[in-house]
Amino acid sequence: MATRAKTFDYTVNVNLAGPMSADGSALAPDAAWTPEHLVLAGLAQCSLKSLEYSAARDGLTVSGGASASGVVTRRDEDGRFALVAIDVRLDVTVDPPPADLAKLLHFAEKGCFVGASLKAAPTYHWTVNGSVVA
Repeated sequence: MATRAKTFDYTVNVNLAGPMSADGSALAPDAAWTPEHLVLAGLAQCSLKSLEYSAARDGLTVSGGASASGVVTRRDEDGRFALVAIDVRLDVTVDPPPADLAKLLHFAEKGCFVGASLKAAPTYHWTVNGSVVA
């Protein structure tokens, strides 16, 4: 008998004339926030949460932040406007320093479902405990 994967349900309400809400809680991004900004913000937040989850499994704590940037233009393969290049920059502190940093970052990138959902794969740039990770 096949086991069914866990499911997570999310609801967002958007109205051109009013505030957005997520699962019943009001969101208040101003008019400067475009849908593209919200996708990038979701990717940055998801990347941090994925790192935090992976680190916690090893008894580590994480602090820090992330930024994401992207380029929208017509894709060559179908002529549709889409994100075609995405960079995520994370500057974090992991305490205590992990025994296998490469493995931790691999699982953090792999575990971000927002990044996994995008057709253009994000490029991750990590600074961990003050050092750039190559």
